[in-house]
Amino acid sequence: MQNLKKKFKLWCNSPVTRRSLLFGFGYSLVLSTTLLSCSSQPPTTTQQQAPATNTSAQKVTDTSSGKVIRIVRSKQLTPLAVLEKQGTLEKRLEPEGVKIVWSEFAAGPQQLEALNAGSLDIASTAESPPVFAQAAGAPLVYLATTPFNGKTVSLLVPTNSPAKKIADLKGKKIAFQKASIGHYLLVKALEKDGLKLSDVVSTYLPPPDANVAFSQGKVDGWFIWEPFVTRTEQKKIGRELLNGGELRDTGNFYSTSRKFYQENPELIKIFFEELQKAEIWSKNHRKEMAQLLAPVTQLDVPTLEKMHGKYEWGLKPITEKVINKQQEVADMWYSQGLIPKKVNVREGFLSPEEYAQITPQEVLARQ
Repeated sequence: MQNLKKKFKLWCNSPVTRRSLLFGFGYSLVLSTTLLSCSSQPPTTTQQQAPATNTSAQKVTDTSSGKVIRIVRSKQLTPLAVLEKQGTLEKRLEPEGVKIVWSEFAAGPQQLEALNAGSLDIASTAESPPVFAQAAGAPLVYLATTPFNGKTVSLLVPTNSPAKKIADLKGKKIAFQKASIGHYLLVKALEKDGLKLSDVVSTYLPPPDANVAFSQGKVDGWFIWEPFVTRTEQKKIGRELLNGGELRDTGNFYSTSRKFYQENPELIKIFFEELQKAEIWSKNHRKEMAQLLAPVTQLDVPTLEKMHGKYEWGLKPITEKVINKQQEVADMWYSQGLIPKKVNVREGFLSPEEYAQITPQEVLARQ
């Protein structure tokens, strides 16, 4: 732990590594506070922390009451949220003495901090958090991917903003979670208009803090995902300047630690079997899905149905094309100077034979 603290002290005092690291080697949740304290953005009381600080008590354990597996709670209203609400995974695993704990996080980077600390077992993030995690030395394993779903992520501007295109935000403050899909799509959107990331003022804020900053007019734009987009528009605080529909060229990833994969391949297989069922159910039962999730989101059913219309459905297998694309993402972040070294993403992927053991057959057929 002392060595990790020294690494973070060096990170705070070095302009080169400070620019390049999202979170420090080891992903200790205690050290996350250190990272925020030396960020260019002042910490606020609204930031949502990873839900565990006692990692030894929250690791997957075999106790007298059985094994406990911690899975991320979906805030993006995906079928992962349906899986939790329907309770089908718990019913499937109950005979095995396995219990599920659903844990909530502000965004992908915070999930992977917890994953590496042992307080989360299955994460669901966009393409960029795993790259930053690998760059920091985390033994991460990519398990499955999803369709692109770019329409669910938008660049918002204040309702009364004169901006009509992203070029109008040159020199302006844009808030986003660092190493998130918002960060990635901001780079893509700027490049499409012949601009660079340095042409805007990047304001690194997790979603809860960015929500406050945007509502108070402290930033000029906010790259964020659902349900924040719909909520902000309904409150007439902001409007969509653009979305990632034509920009996004990657899917999300489900991931775990190398240790958890090695010890629990059969449990991972069961998780994906039940999740794929939730994906298909969600696709074919839009109204029921909206009714199921309305209490969670505090959005009405018609609004949720409209929002779910932005989504694509069904898991996708890991293929050579997926791996190559993820390598492009890693190379892009290195070229931006935001990770300290080149990352070989293949170190986090399994062999085709290993994927065949944990991936439902109907998902493998989508290759």
